[in-house]
Amino acid sequence: MEESALLFVQEHIRQGWLDGIVVFITKLGDVGFFWIALTLVLFCIAKTRKTGIMCLTSIGIIHIVNNLIIKNLVGRVRPYDAIRELQALVPPLRDSSFPSGHSACSFAVAVVVFRNLPKKIGVPVLVLAFLISLSRIYVGVHYPTDVVCGAIFGTLSALAAEFIVKHFAKKIESKKSGGEN
Repeated sequence: MEESALLFVQEHIRQGWLDGIVVFITKLGDVGFFWIALTLVLFCIAKTRKTGIMCLTSIGIIHIVNNLIIKNLVGRVRPYDAIRELQALVPPLRDSSFPSGHSACSFAVAVVVFRNLPKKIGVPVLVLAFLISLSRIYVGVHYPTDVVCGAIFGTLSALAAEFIVKHFAKKIESKKSGGEN
């Protein structure tokens, strides 16, 4: 079913005029470039520093869980290597397909931003996470389940990072005010 979906995208949805735009969008997620840059900006601004710390924590969690553990355990072959007719729009990748690192990192940061900053910032960032994730299917480097699972893992990473950072911030505040633990 996923093979059919990818071939459908290649044959019926890809358009020459759109290819360059989608490749640009997908490249925003390369090595987490956009998300790391956004995290650094948030970290440098005093008002958004806590959100920046949550984003950094979320990126760290998703990198360990997604890229170092799950990808190596599952070892799913990239669709362009498994489907003879599928042509990727970007150069071949060396790592496994499942789950999508672009989707995981995108949602790891976007969910933190969406939940902790004003919606005028959070909504566009979440939309970009969706676009980067969908671009992975369009360019032929991920199966739909890679993208969906990456988004789920990224979201869970964001929630875990929020919990961790808020927990430690509460402990630090309690110690500063002379309270117990």
